[in-house]
Amino acid sequence: MTPSASVGPAADTARLIRLRGHVQGVGFRPFVYRLAVEHGITGHVQNQLGEVEVLACGPEEVVNRFQRELVERAPPLSSPGLAAVSDTTVSPGSSFEIIASDADADAQVFVPPDYFMCDDCRRELDDPEDRRFRYPFINCTQCGPRYTLIESLPYDRPNTSMVGFPLCPDCEAEYLDPADRRFHAEPVACSACGPQVYVDGADAPMDAAVMALREGRILAVKGIGGFHLVCDARNADAVARLRDRKRRPDKPLAVMFPLSGDDGLAIVRDHVSLMDSEASLLAGPVRPIVLAMSKPDCGLADNVAPGLAEIGVFLPYSPLHQLLLDAFDGPLVATSGNISGEPVLTDNDEASERLADIADDFLLHDRPIVRPADDPVFRRIGDQVRPLRIGRGCAPREIDLPYSQTEPLLAVGGHMKGTVALSWDDRVVVSPHIGEMDSPRSLRVFEQVASDLQALYGVEAKRVVCDAHPGYTTHRWAVRESGLPACMVWHHEAHASAVAAEHGTKGDWLVFTWDGVGLGRDDTLWGGEALVGRPGAWQRFASLRTFRLPGGERAGREPWRSAAALHWECGTDWAAHPDPDGLARVAWQKNINCPATSAAGRLFDAAAAIVCERPTTSFEAQGPMQLEALCREHREGPALPMRESVDGVLRADWEPLLGLLSNVDRSQRERAEAFHGSMARVILNQAQMAREERGVQRVGLGGGVFQNRFLAEQVITMLREARFEVFLPAVLPCNDAALSYGQAAEIAAGGD
Repeated sequence: MTPSASVGPAADTARLIRLRGHVQGVGFRPFVYRLAVEHGITGHVQNQLGEVEVLACGPEEVVNRFQRELVERAPPLSSPGLAAVSDTTVSPGSSFEIIASDADADAQVFVPPDYFMCDDCRRELDDPEDRRFRYPFINCTQCGPRYTLIESLPYDRPNTSMVGFPLCPDCEAEYLDPADRRFHAEPVACSACGPQVYVDGADAPMDAAVMALREGRILAVKGIGGFHLVCDARNADAVARLRDRKRRPDKPLAVMFPLSGDDGLAIVRDHVSLMDSEASLLAGPVRPIVLAMSKPDCGLADNVAPGLAEIGVFLPYSPLHQLLLDAFDGPLVATSGNISGEPVLTDNDEASERLADIADDFLLHDRPIVRPADDPVFRRIGDQVRPLRIGRGCAPREIDLPYSQTEPLLAVGGHMKGTVALSWDDRVVVSPHIGEMDSPRSLRVFEQVASDLQALYGVEAKRVVCDAHPGYTTHRWAVRESGLPACMVWHHEAHASAVAAEHGTKGDWLVFTWDGVGLGRDDTLWGGEALVGRPGAWQRFASLRTFRLPGGERAGREPWRSAAALHWECGTDWAAHPDPDGLARVAWQKNINCPATSAAGRLFDAAAAIVCERPTTSFEAQGPMQLEALCREHREGPALPMRESVDGVLRADWEPLLGLLSNVDRSQRERAEAFHGSMARVILNQAQMAREERGVQRVGLGGGVFQNRFLAEQVITMLREARFEVFLPAVLPCNDAALSYGQAAEIAAGGD
């Protein structure tokens, strides 16, 4: 059936209008149809794999107004732009039609992310008179799942995981009516024809789920992009059981709050303090987890985020979550339903098996999830709220390149916080967060996402780019298993290129790439670098004094090793280190498994081990996060001397920090603040030297260390007062999630 409507007067202008951007999966065609009827325009609208073609026939002034309003009045979730406009000699018809999608069109594909439940659907969900009252899968063209249910493009129902749910007559009538807001809403359904929720052995699954939560049980809930593990956020015993079973003793847990008040945030505000920018993002279409400062005695269990000043908070974004939160009437811990570090689970049978030792009960549904999408995480740093993890609602993330690829490539990122990027021409599409590449399931999901991106966008990669570290799973896959010619990009050059390419400015940069560790050009572990140049042409200008790291990678979870090694390098000892047999000291003396590193992240680990008395940790960056949480005000610390090393690199010497960190006559807070002050001063001093020697004025900050708000904001203030231009990533995280994009940018700019 081809929808059409007879409209107004005879045409004297026939114009072909092509629109590009976010115009698929957002109700754009019915919007065009209604706008055409309103203006008396004849012609058609057609979906062409990411572009929309509109033939508009009518009086010239009316066609002009119609063309302008196609952009100005577009649906909220869309962002159309005019790709081409031309007059044509096509004879006008007597109606305006929505014609079938052109699956063979060669156009700019846009794969929509998963959207939160819109206000219209929320009102229907709560309306006892509506036929979708309390239906957990209500949606329309302005909301609902997209990326996680699309099998192939064009985005039509037969190409989604909804193909197994034939429409009932009522839903079909809405689906085929161009005047209805569910016209071609591909996931449209109702309780008569759509997906259903269930709890084994329960006649009323939602009631059974809520009862389990009230009894302090742990519930596995299948959502849009995967499973959550859920429990009462006010019940410390329930939280403790979840931590024990998931083997996650300390890592902070996110909390989902019921909607309340005019902006939906009244209950959230009872528990945390929200800046305007945080509140706007929290209640916006992405509905991410936002890190916000907790209020004293906020009522949540103390073990939700132990030792930290912030809590990750978010709102229900699907009707299923909304119903659960409404019925429970309180905040719920909602953490990723996975084995820690792996991608979030999506399949009912696999989740039931692999989460059986964690969850007491399972709230399942029968709509297949085609690919996982974990919740995104944002934190306010500097003048805006920035992503720490991209996922459901904001990924796939499409970003322009200031350069153009000579042939399509697949960039596979690093080993931690994995993402995949598909790049062609001047476009890059970055996948949602995959996870750490340590398990067979992580590799399977990685391969699926890499394949799916190429299939969905109709772009076949001709080569693959990876991190230079030969021990990374992604490196081995690229070189041995991808079947494509492989090229490599150095870890910190990818970080630098990610910052420079995102901001798209030409000329030379100074980019500080501070993180844990990554392989450098001299085969040592870098991580405290200042690189001068531009994508494809970076030079190491400055760094930190190196030290040998006993145990290598073990130091990431055993920061006492970094603290002890700093002392040993200076000819002293650190009595607090837990090395009773002295084996680590012997290994260090004999240089056995003691790679040299300049990593700022390992310095932060060492500082936390000493100041916070945290010799071991249960998750990455636990110590530095607790060290930051101690800080309240900027404090000047010891000046670190700059010395040129034998390789010609200017290095900041961290030795003066040891006396500060171990000075128990000063409070933990004072030592933490002074340490941050010293590290911020290093960046300022190295930037000033780079300006004097190389003339650079533009400074970028990339790498996981700059997730530290207290450090980053101090650095930004210092640099701007010294009249530098300062840039942090805003579209992608500053951590290793941006490596895939940086690799693509590096190759496109000629860095191969």
